[in-house]
Amino acid sequence: MALRTDSFDLGALHLTAGEARRLDLHVGLYPFDLGGQRYRIAPDLVEVRLDISRTTGDGYALRLRFAATLAGPCMRCLEDAGPSFSVDVREVSQPGSGEELASPYIEHGVLDLKAWARDALALTLPSALLCRPDCAGLCPVCGAHLDQVGPEHVHESAPDPRWAKLSEIRFD
Repeated sequence: MALRTDSFDLGALHLTAGEARRLDLHVGLYPFDLGGQRYRIAPDLVEVRLDISRTTGDGYALRLRFAATLAGPCMRCLEDAGPSFSVDVREVSQPGSGEELASPYIEHGVLDLKAWARDALALTLPSALLCRPDCAGLCPVCGAHLDQVGPEHVHESAPDPRWAKLSEIRFD
């Protein structure tokens, strides 16, 4: 079983300026709640590749790469969906060089790998998680799965109630 690494002590590597390391680690990610539905991450432990480079001073340049699959209902048809996403993000932490170069994921030399991976995955997600890109969804009138019933599935539209009195007019 792979060891879980949710946080990583960057100082323990004892890197000097210009030195770098590549690490293959495993991170546990919490499920996402999107649109009132829960999407779990598969597998439970995501294998990540972390590149760490030491910059001058106490700074680090970081790169995180991994792939993850979300499992849950399609947002259009409610069938099982399992889209996969590839994440490739970078982070720079250069303490003392201004707030824009201070990473929110590094505190006292410890990288919060779990929070960084989760935020990076969240920013990668599309606005709708679908079982497939061309999912037609459900019929708003009867709830039929539009991919299964085909394009001939139609309903007679109800007359507009604002015009109901006009139907009572008789021209004899």
